[in-house]
Amino acid sequence: MSAYLMLLAPSANHVYAAETATLAAAELAVTSPDLGAAVERRVAGVDYLAFEADDLDPRKIAAQSSVLALFERASAPAELPGRASEQAALFGSEPAADVPTTSPSEVLLRPIELPRSDVLDDDLVTIPKYRGKTNELFTRLLLHVTLSQVTTRRGTAAAGRDAPTGHDQTRRQFDVLDPLAGRGTTLLTAWTAGHNAYGVELDTSAFEQFAGFLKTYLRRKRLKHTAEVTTVRRDGRMMGQRLDATARPGEQTRGHRAVPDAPQLAMTMFTGDTRDAAVLFGKRKFDAIVTDAPYGVVHGATDVRRAPRENGKRGSAGHPTGHRPGGDRDRSPATLLADAIPVWAGQLRAGGALGLSWNTYGLSREDLAAICTDAGLEVRNDGPWLQFAHRVDSSIKRDLMVAVKPARLVS
Repeated sequence: MSAYLMLLAPSANHVYAAETATLAAAELAVTSPDLGAAVERRVAGVDYLAFEADDLDPRKIAAQSSVLALFERASAPAELPGRASEQAALFGSEPAADVPTTSPSEVLLRPIELPRSDVLDDDLVTIPKYRGKTNELFTRLLLHVTLSQVTTRRGTAAAGRDAPTGHDQTRRQFDVLDPLAGRGTTLLTAWTAGHNAYGVELDTSAFEQFAGFLKTYLRRKRLKHTAEVTTVRRDGRMMGQRLDATARPGEQTRGHRAVPDAPQLAMTMFTGDTRDAAVLFGKRKFDAIVTDAPYGVVHGATDVRRAPRENGKRGSAGHPTGHRPGGDRDRSPATLLADAIPVWAGQLRAGGALGLSWNTYGLSREDLAAICTDAGLEVRNDGPWLQFAHRVDSSIKRDLMVAVKPARLVS
């Protein structure tokens, strides 16, 4: 069994950075259960995640949301002191509360090349800057752990020629829906990872800003693409707007180097109420639904069953309420999720997964799990799944939950 050290990417958000190692260890445990338990280690003043593996697939590590580089711990020369205790120092079963430090003279690291897992540059996600934007690394983590639980029959594409010999060389492509899309961080993250992206957003301003950014980005990157905003009409009445876009990162242009075996990407986004997502998309089903629920701190969610118009107010974290315009403020997202999750569950293919992050101060994990269970979903609610909770600020403690639509059900 070989020992490895994973160097974590820095986070622009200092609050999230303090939790990165804990979240990365939980992500590894969920998405690569064949690996040994990951523990934080400090070598020469630098923090790593240390773990062991019999047969490491570099593609699994490359897909981790927080990975920057990977090293294999090589054997130290015999004349160096401390060789006998090196393994215990690096991978003790009971690490101290503070991060253990290993002398750099006792550790030799061999860099492991990680294959490219993205099909688009990460600046697609990092360029947009606005108040309340969900942390990009967390969005990637939420998408990754959700997709790790998908067992739908769909979701396979052409074999990847660059995959390591002896490993499964299939690049999987999923259809991912964010029914509370905001300005599209989840949609852009899904595209970056090579998946089709679909969204619903109540705030027309957020929709227009997202559509404008995407069109500009695709043009400046000189990607082969299409992008068009159209008006949705029913019975002669304007019901909202729709964005349809495609991108072909696998095709070479004068300003874009083709990404080997990259699939064509599709995107559709509607303006509208998340509880009408099934009406907007009709019979279309999805492999995964991934969304960051409203935190309900300032404006909260709105209750349509009450009267005055508020027209899509947003919470302090920048999330739309997801409710139809109108109604008094409801500081808990519980009403919204109780209404929406059964709709979302109906949009999943059999074997599909719902991944949801939310503020636990507004809704307990037990209550959210009950809503998902009542909607016919099986909640992942043990082991590393209970290690994702982290503080965002004094009024927000964010956690994530993944629930799967049983494959035995007819989609």
